Amino acid sequence: MTSIRRPFGWRDVARLGLAQIAIGAVAAVMTSTLNRVMIVELVLPATVPSVLVALHFVIQMSRARFGFDSDRSGHRAPWILGGVATFAVGGFLAALGVALAASRTIPGLGVAFVGYALIGIGMSASGTALLAHVAEEMPPQKLGGAAAMLWIMMILGIAVTAGVSGQLLDPFSFRRLLGVIGTVCAIAVVLAALAAWGSWHIRRAPAGTGTAAPQAGFATVLRDALADRATRRFALFVFAAMLAYSAQDLILEPFAGRVFGMTPGESTKLGGTQHGGVMLGMLGAALLSARFGSLRHWAVGGCLASALALVALAQSPALGGSTALSVIIFCLGVANGVFAVGAIGAMMAMTAADGTRGTGIRLGVYGAAQAIAYAAGSLGGGVASDLTIAWFGEPVRGYTVVFAAEAVLFVVAAAMAMASTPSVRAGLLRRAEAGDAILGAMR
Repeated sequence: MTSIRRPFGWRDVARLGLAQIAIGAVAAVMTSTLNRVMIVELVLPATVPSVLVALHFVIQMSRARFGFDSDRSGHRAPWILGGVATFAVGGFLAALGVALAASRTIPGLGVAFVGYALIGIGMSASGTALLAHVAEEMPPQKLGGAAAMLWIMMILGIAVTAGVSGQLLDPFSFRRLLGVIGTVCAIAVVLAALAAWGSWHIRRAPAGTGTAAPQAGFATVLRDALADRATRRFALFVFAAMLAYSAQDLILEPFAGRVFGMTPGESTKLGGTQHGGVMLGMLGAALLSARFGSLRHWAVGGCLASALALVALAQSPALGGSTALSVIIFCLGVANGVFAVGAIGAMMAMTAADGTRGTGIRLGVYGAAQAIAYAAGSLGGGVASDLTIAWFGEPVRGYTVVFAAEAVLFVVAAAMAMASTPSVRAGLLRRAEAGDAILGAMR
């Protein structure tokens, strides 16, 4: 017997956002806390954690494949829950490997390698299926706002986890590290179960793939998705901007520890400050972009503001102590949040404007472009900081050069966004996309 279900709305987006909170929570301890512990406490070269983080992003190049498989299965909920469970296990294994590396470096890094690989697999499956599910169920004019809401909830997970775990990690010990990260991973699985529960009954017929035959293989469907010029140009912009963003993400906490003498707890809380700024930037851009400018303009503005904040970060050792550093990193977070609303809102609007291709695989193509950029940025940021510090003989000048290079990348990304022309459909939708999500959630 077929059941009648209520329309999919903002309450459902908020429920699915619990999985985004779970993703953000595990990402916070992986890219910030474990990264800092390996560099400062274990005195490993920054290249080591950069390679591990880059590994999980390289694996996320498989997002298009996971999107294709979830398109064909017609059921997104198992992919969401199974993906979160997989990367939660991976997150704990990564922490276990780091703790083991304190006494047995090679075996410990081997365990961490497996953990980071599982994180990449789990995030690919859960993140792609979740966005595809929302893109299919929400009305087209609300997809941009839904994307903003989901991203904000992920940043909320990062900010809250960074702040709370920062408090719990002091005084630092590896036993305490395992306890905190194990708890975070367990909570992530519970949140994902709650997110998927309300969508378990929603099943669609296997998705079509546009010009490709309904039973075409993955390679054929992928070529069909990449044949769209707008998708290719947007993916290039995402690559440039995310390369700049990810390159600074993994060296901020080591920078705070080595240049400003912050403890692991203090630098972790600093990461929470940055992500709090990201949330504020996203909220402000989501509301204001409904009245002023286009999503492309907000993405460009966010890139340029991020470049200015990185220039200030490069000069922060000469500007004052930890208070000035906190203010600059908060401003950097705000600028990153503005960029994210513009970029992700435009991506969702493009997907809504063309419903003839498989939703999951198209979002997977975007996710793969982002993953490649994150892999290159994560590895490049760590390697560049090691090389410049070795070249100049002290950390301050080394980090200054890296931050300045990232600012240039953001300027290049802004130029690429200005050179691209948004589709007519995306332009017609842009006023409803960002503001409608926040206003609708308040009703």
